[in-house]
Amino acid sequence: MKKWLLPSIAILLILFGCENRHGTFLETVESNSDVPSSIARLVEALKVKDLTHFATIDHSANAEKIGMLLKPETVVVFGSPKVGTKLMICNASMGLDLPLRILFTTDYEGITHITYTNPEYWTLKHNIKDKGCLTIIQKMHIMLKQLAGKAAGK
Repeated sequence: MKKWLLPSIAILLILFGCENRHGTFLETVESNSDVPSSIARLVEALKVKDLTHFATIDHSANAEKIGMLLKPETVVVFGSPKVGTKLMICNASMGLDLPLRILFTTDYEGITHITYTNPEYWTLKHNIKDKGCLTIIQKMHIMLKQLAGKAAGK
């Protein structure tokens, strides 16, 4: 039985692929404008939601400093220490994924993409089972969708 199980799984993955848009770990939204404008809209939305903007990391600017080219790629780091601390109390390993991050990139066609980790993935990654923490994670997922939508101009 074990002899055919692994080849069968491999064939199914080849035929059907391993990406499933429903329940993916990363979620992406197309923006109506360029990276700087999208970031500006996110930063404004963070202020409205009273979230802390910890940092903006411009990967393309850092690449340029070492003589390499990279299409526009920037990460905005933000969050709520009060909410994040509650999640880290559930499992200290949550500190690996907090504060929150949203990635802004531009593809070869010039389209800006806004990508973030689906927080519900953390329930698996960090073995979160506490109902209070699960509720926080669900609310974070809704908030991230809203923030990405605002940043995208939608």
